[in-house]
This record gives sequence, structure tokens and C-alpha cells, in this order.
Amino acid sequence: MTTDDLPCYGPDAVTEAFEAADPADPTVVGVVLAGGTSSRFGEANKLLAELEGEPLVRHATRTLLDAGLAEVVVVVGHEAEAVRATLAGFDVQIVHNPDYDEGLSTTVERGLRAASDVDPNAVVFLPGDMPAVDPATVRQLVDAYRAGLGTALAAASDGRRGNPVLFDQRHFDALLAVDGDVGGRPVLIESDDSACITTDDPGVLQDVDTLEDLQRQR
Repeated sequence: MTTDDLPCYGPDAVTEAFEAADPADPTVVGVVLAGGTSSRFGEANKLLAELEGEPLVRHATRTLLDAGLAEVVVVVGHEAEAVRATLAGFDVQIVHNPDYDEGLSTTVERGLRAASDVDPNAVVFLPGDMPAVDPATVRQLVDAYRAGLGTALAAASDGRRGNPVLFDQRHFDALLAVDGDVGGRPVLIESDDSACITTDDPGVLQDVDTLEDLQRQR
């Protein structure tokens, strides 16, 4: 997806807005979306495929942990126990989505409801098949949010919108109302307070849907 339909702010704009504001210190929870069936990847579960010696989902989870968020929730579904086992040693809350085969929206819902237990101001969603996102990118999203640049923010690179995505609590009801095999994209597009945060992080565009995608990242 291109960024043409949303205002965009680069690192300098985020820093300037942050320094000019009196930013609050919100509670932001991270959610790793790891419940899908990997239908385009073949018979194997792509989240368990290894990159640099570790499963993809472990890379994605570490990204949110290293970003210094208040809490990290991982939503599992397909082959839940195997995915859960890859996260051993991580201080995360693992939530099972028994309805994962009904689409991504059900995984978003489970993650959001689990995150809501700590009454967060905002939630950052990261798909479990995106192992290359820099934790600094997550922190940049949070800084942009704290600086008042938007309440629905997507990381972007090279003129294209990607992940992770941050949503303020005012969007939680809309996220819970989404159906089918989509995540927060409809809410991001329809909000009048959405923006892209431009980064130099190519990882925000690098998901792994196929074996070829994985080979390109190795």
C-alpha cells in the first residue's frame, strides 16, 4: 500500500513535534499477531521457519520486547503449542485464538482484549511473520503518538505503508468491529487522525508469505 492517502512524517518531523510538545507518558502494549495458517507458505508453519537460527515469530516478538513497551501479548492459533514453545524465556502474555481460521480480525480481537486488561492508551500490532523490523521503528511510532501526530499510525518506508501499526484507545471499538481476514487496515484508512511515520527501516515492508520471501531475507 502506498502512503499517498495519508499524511506522512519523517524522523525530523517526529523529533521536532516531540520536542515542541509536552508529551505524556502513555501506556502502550505490543501485540504480535501469530495465529494464522500460513496457507501460501506450503505445508509448514511459516512462523516456525528459521531465520538466522531462530523462528520468525521469535524475531517479531523480540522486536516489541526490545522497544520497551509496557507489555507484550502474543496471540497464537494454528499449531498453538508449537508456536508457544518457540517463545520460551520471553516475558510475554500468550493468548490462544481458537477462531483463527475465521480470519485475521479474530486474532486482532483476541490480542486487543488481552491488552485491554492493563487499560492501555494505545496498542502496537506487529504480524508474527515480520522478523526484520527494528525496535527503534516501534519507538519512533510511539514518539510520534506522544507528540500528537496522530492516533492511528503506520510505519512506512520507500513511499509504502507497512507494519507495525499503532492505534489509540479511541479506535479500539472500531477494531473490534472489523470482520474477516483483515486487520486494522479499514480503521487506519477511515480514521480522520491517521498518518504514516516514514522510516529508513526496510523491515517494515518485509513480511514472509512464501518460501521465496524467506529466502530473500536470508
